[in-house]
Amino acid sequence: MTKSSTWKRVRKLFNDIHLWMGIGAGLILFVVCFTGTVYTFHSEIDEMINSEKYRVSIPSENAKPLPVEELSKKVTEQVGKASSVTISPDPEDAYQFSVRKEGERRGTTYLVNPYTGQVLGDTKSETSEFFMIMFRLHRWLMLDTSIGRPIVGWSTVIFVFIILTGLIIWVPQKVKSWKQGLRIKWSGNWRRINHDLHNSLGLYTSIFLLIMALTGLQWSFDWYRTGLRNVLSVEAPQRGGGRGSNAGDNKGQGEDTLMVDRSPLSVESLLSVADTSLPYEGIYRLDLPNSEKLEVGLRKYHTGFFASSASDQLTLDVFSGEVIAKEVFSEKPMNIKIAQSIKALHVGDVFGTFSKIIYFISCLIATSLPVTGTIIWINKLKKKAKRQKKKILVS
Repeated sequence: MTKSSTWKRVRKLFNDIHLWMGIGAGLILFVVCFTGTVYTFHSEIDEMINSEKYRVSIPSENAKPLPVEELSKKVTEQVGKASSVTISPDPEDAYQFSVRKEGERRGTTYLVNPYTGQVLGDTKSETSEFFMIMFRLHRWLMLDTSIGRPIVGWSTVIFVFIILTGLIIWVPQKVKSWKQGLRIKWSGNWRRINHDLHNSLGLYTSIFLLIMALTGLQWSFDWYRTGLRNVLSVEAPQRGGGRGSNAGDNKGQGEDTLMVDRSPLSVESLLSVADTSLPYEGIYRLDLPNSEKLEVGLRKYHTGFFASSASDQLTLDVFSGEVIAKEVFSEKPMNIKIAQSIKALHVGDVFGTFSKIIYFISCLIATSLPVTGTIIWINKLKKKAKRQKKKILVS
């Protein structure tokens, strides 16, 4: 058996695997990819449609935002006690206060005019409800999670094999055919264009689709998530009770007594300390200080077209402003960076708007692949039927 005939057999095997896996999971993958495409820019679209809540007018040229403590009091009077605040460097962005009322499983984020203290509304809207439907379809097909998650998960596993077998099928037998395989022949008939769209676009987006699939599996299977952590040599993140969550755990009794006569620093003072420690323009998310807390956590996010979605973190003494702990994302070991970027790698904001555009295009192409692939399969069936009919007529 020659090398050529062996390669043809191997190619046929992978072509059959690619075909039947695509047919079997095509509809589910179409839904998952389509909803992923729609969801990519969900926050940007929501903020644009509901701009009256997210954007504010500056009262005058020299107007400054009210102190966060005053804004927090106004929020408490209107909707409830806030636990944290998110502050954008854009003076026309509303502040976001997180309020968790008794009996609520999750808190509600309220948008507040920083110049007046007026609560403009919360982040819930018809737009956010629409994107939540897209999210549920993407993650578990709007089914019960115990049923939908494994269906999406195993379809994603199949998607990985479809991508890998597609790459093997694509590899031309002759070097001179590589150029032809990398482009779309727009001058050809519609069948040729459809074939090239499937092959060429699938090749160009394959690396991004693999990243999406391999990172997305952690939300479908516990064993995959555990295995991924073991491979990266990282521990599962701890929930609740961070440093300073209980003042008595960190200070002696005498110091607790002295706290009665002490007042925490203002948020502006704490942000000034953070600006010195993290000297760049960014978005702040700060746990609101009070006399019962000795420490507060603060996250700072980069802004800009290429900005990373990762945050730098500080733990600050609320009375002195001392930096107790500092974690800069860029200084962390590579395995920690990857582990903390799994979600960003999956949704596409690992490098801000730049990577989200790439992911949007890739996911849109992925949505088209089951369609163009099915058309290719139907055309092959028609050709096969014509050949068989011709043989019968000849005989």
